[in-house]
Amino acid sequence: MSLISTSAALAQSASIETREPEANTGFEQKQAFLSDNYMVVAANPYASWAGKNIIEKGGSAIDAAIAVQAMLTLVEPQSSGIGGGAFILYWDNQNKQLHTFDGRETAPEQVNPYWFMQNNKAMPWLDALVGGMSVGVPGALRALELAHNQHGKLPWKTLFTDAVQTANEGFKVSPRLAKLVALDYHPGLREFAGSSTYFFPGGMPLKAGVNKKNKPLAKTLHNIARHGADYLYTGSLAKKIVDTVNHAPVNPGKISLDDLNAYTAVERGAVCGPYRDRKICGMAPPSSGGINVYQILKLLEKFDIASYSPLDPEFVNLFVQASAMTYADREAYIADTDFTNLPVASLINPPYLTRRAQSIKVDKKWRKARPGKPFSEAQQHHGMTPEQPNTSHVSIIDKQGNAVSMTTSIEFMFGSGLMVEGFLLNNQLTDFSFNPVQGVNPVPNRVEPHKRPRSSMSPTMVFDQTGALELVIGSPGGSRIIDYVAQTVIGVVDFDLNVQEAINLPRITNRNDYTALEKGTAAQDLAQPLEALGHRVKIIDLNSGLHGIQIKDGHYIGGADPRREGVAVGQ
Repeated sequence: MSLISTSAALAQSASIETREPEANTGFEQKQAFLSDNYMVVAANPYASWAGKNIIEKGGSAIDAAIAVQAMLTLVEPQSSGIGGGAFILYWDNQNKQLHTFDGRETAPEQVNPYWFMQNNKAMPWLDALVGGMSVGVPGALRALELAHNQHGKLPWKTLFTDAVQTANEGFKVSPRLAKLVALDYHPGLREFAGSSTYFFPGGMPLKAGVNKKNKPLAKTLHNIARHGADYLYTGSLAKKIVDTVNHAPVNPGKISLDDLNAYTAVERGAVCGPYRDRKICGMAPPSSGGINVYQILKLLEKFDIASYSPLDPEFVNLFVQASAMTYADREAYIADTDFTNLPVASLINPPYLTRRAQSIKVDKKWRKARPGKPFSEAQQHHGMTPEQPNTSHVSIIDKQGNAVSMTTSIEFMFGSGLMVEGFLLNNQLTDFSFNPVQGVNPVPNRVEPHKRPRSSMSPTMVFDQTGALELVIGSPGGSRIIDYVAQTVIGVVDFDLNVQEAINLPRITNRNDYTALEKGTAAQDLAQPLEALGHRVKIIDLNSGLHGIQIKDGHYIGGADPRREGVAVGQ
């Protein structure tokens, strides 16, 4: 059976840029939400309220994050779930310590660097994502369990009640989910029995507003509540995951019970550095987010950003230059550091960034950036990494001031298309570079057994000059996440906007390819002045999903992206 090479699928792909994780589903202007005691901001009202209920019961921010993730698996299945991975920042307010948890998926033991090569050519990305060979060992649940063991307050078994009940009784299908199903864009969603039955009942796509039950997921979450994360990684559910992946009707994979049994989440050191009078913190590799968001900010620090406006062509030209340099470094150097010997901390070394920033100028003509030289005798090898994570972001602050910034993903919308016991499996292995070598040299982000693919997910926290938490932020959006988060941080820190105002700003990105301006916004007016500076401009939908919490004057300000369905709740 050939799913992706059909003319219908190719025609569909023309309507959505091939490197975008989701189609545009509208824009609804939102206002900042204020509270004094706690706040939860997630991508769907059901999920936000599940987190709120946990905090009301005395739960910590990580307790609430577990409830939110369980609910998102049900109500936002296209974006994240227990079949995917996550990166988590946790701020322990009592001890003033920041912890980061890596729940990124891992490649199975039986993969090899040529996993996505056919006839000496890289597979088309749409061919590769469908079915079993793109599925990595899920990590989100293990990461949440690890964080809960250290920072949870309520018993694990109590954190899934809302999601189990809602899965049994049904939830109202959101307009966004209905629209993405109706696009019929995922090449395998109709073809695999489990996903086809669930998303196309009676052969018709889910309709917005209908009550949708998911009894298999209710059972799965109930058993995870009773038996812990082991229920997914060992026993009958693990066997079903292995069978589904290895006997997929398209692109069968080679995952094993040993791969699932051996998965461990990792607590890593955060990537932190000063920016003006703030401290910016994010995730270390295999996420590139912590390094790359910080690089953009630091490359711009010598400029008086506050003297511009957010849509001033001069500022945008500066931002785009910094972004291009960052993405050039990202592609050349960043990968799972457990498999490379490159000291990636050199990428945020102040002398290195100062040297890089010397070539950024207000009126500089656009040109594609080259990677810098942060290492002595370092080689630069590029692969093909089309990374299109379909993702969700959660920001939480509990009653004690503890905070979570969690970005969670199954990669492309609806992941691999394979469904097991009510949840979708990821296609995160397509975040590896398909080309394993550049010339005769290995590419850092090539596929290898047990390796974690590079990610752009950028959960971020900002601390003020006293060391107090000031901002919790993050976004979905594929490889553009880095720009989305950096632009929003600049909006708060440099332009003195509240977090909702910064999230509402028209999006602008450049991944060292072209300058994208958000369609239907005032950013479109930048096309002519930027083109005069040599930019190749595209006006397209830019579907961020920024969710953030700002602490100001003792109050919490919540912001939810108007491009998606998220809401801030609290008290």
